[in-house]
Amino acid sequence: MDIEFAARLMEAALTKGADQAEVYLKTSKSLNIEVKEQKIDTLVSSMTKGYCIRVIKDNRLGFSYSTDLNEANMTAEKAIEASRHSEPDNYLGLPSALQPSAFIPQPLIFDNDIVSLSESDAIDYAFLIENAALKEDKRIKKIRKAAASFSISSTYIINSQGINAYYQSTGCSAHIMAIAEQNNESQMGWDYEGSRFLKDISFQQVGSRAARRAFQLLGAKKITSVKGFILLDNSVASEFLGLFSSALSAESVQKGKSMLAGKIGKSVLSHRLNVIDSGLLDRKLGSKPVDDEGVPTTSKTLIENGILKSFLHNTYTAKKDNVLSTGNAVRGGYTGIPSVGPANIYIEPVSRDNTADFEGLIKHIDKGLYVTETMGMHTANPISGEFSVGASGLWIELGKIKHPVKEAVISGNILDLFKNVMVIGDDLRFYGNIGASSLLIEGLDISG
Repeated sequence: MDIEFAARLMEAALTKGADQAEVYLKTSKSLNIEVKEQKIDTLVSSMTKGYCIRVIKDNRLGFSYSTDLNEANMTAEKAIEASRHSEPDNYLGLPSALQPSAFIPQPLIFDNDIVSLSESDAIDYAFLIENAALKEDKRIKKIRKAAASFSISSTYIINSQGINAYYQSTGCSAHIMAIAEQNNESQMGWDYEGSRFLKDISFQQVGSRAARRAFQLLGAKKITSVKGFILLDNSVASEFLGLFSSALSAESVQKGKSMLAGKIGKSVLSHRLNVIDSGLLDRKLGSKPVDDEGVPTTSKTLIENGILKSFLHNTYTAKKDNVLSTGNAVRGGYTGIPSVGPANIYIEPVSRDNTADFEGLIKHIDKGLYVTETMGMHTANPISGEFSVGASGLWIELGKIKHPVKEAVISGNILDLFKNVMVIGDDLRFYGNIGASSLLIEGLDISG
């Protein structure tokens, strides 16, 4: 697949009657390794190539995709045929190119070290994760999964409105679930790191942190129900932000599925918080020069001092709201049309006066729970914001860690949770394309 093929396919669709046409090409090479008990458990090396075409004819959408270059004409015909059976929509349209002189930022997203990585070295990285966890403490008896993944991809987008974009990217990640055992009790801990660059991943640290998460929960006790402080670990805060981020999609708002509908200009979170989305952060997994429609990505503050400023848009939702796309068109691959989603979304404190290190955070707590893991986050309601999730972690009294906690439940509304943030940790960390610091929250219901 190449640029000439994409241009021919687009022209074929226009010749067959499309008013507008777009071709999206994606090539990906990946290596995924899982190790267990000092042996390779799974090794999968794959190469995928595919393309899709999106057409608009008489304000009707048509779409088709294939992995076979020889099916180009048939793929174009299928897209045209599909448009005949779709409903007309006046908001349909493909994005237009910027002026030729417009500067498109190029974040650092390609690492030659990943390109040149040998399979044997990749396997060694996976073993590093497992070995570090096992060496951290003798109570680590089992490793459920230690995995390393590496990928290289290229993306090409061309449309009849002048978009012509190409970029290459890399990615890698480390993940582990470790089990600690003592006195007929077992506890599990996990950790993860991901980046566009190999040197950003500390494979040993991932294993060590997962082990510590597991054995620090040994001897966990139940607690009585109380309304108190909650300190969310940055991993848990990222989970809540991930749930909340769907409400920032203009697509969700327009479909009546956002808790933030009608709240532009209103205070929705703590005045101590900003929420930012950026596709321009060097080395982050959500970064790229253009979104999945070829629109340049941007950096924007969605929530400033707790006040909702804007939503995320692709071309379709922007046209519907009579605004510009924010460069947030996302696809799951070449098999689907663009929806709306964040690039790299993260929370930052409005002022450093509102931040503290871990010791400073727990000093604020006279009675409360440091939540290191939740269970059942998928049951939270992304439309109303209501949640009730299982939690494990460490009980804190008078600024001191007392004992690990099991079978607790925290519940409330996600807007109230973020409104009641008192202090933000100094430990911003990204889990995939979602980043958060530890967050100290007051007045949350904690059930034993």
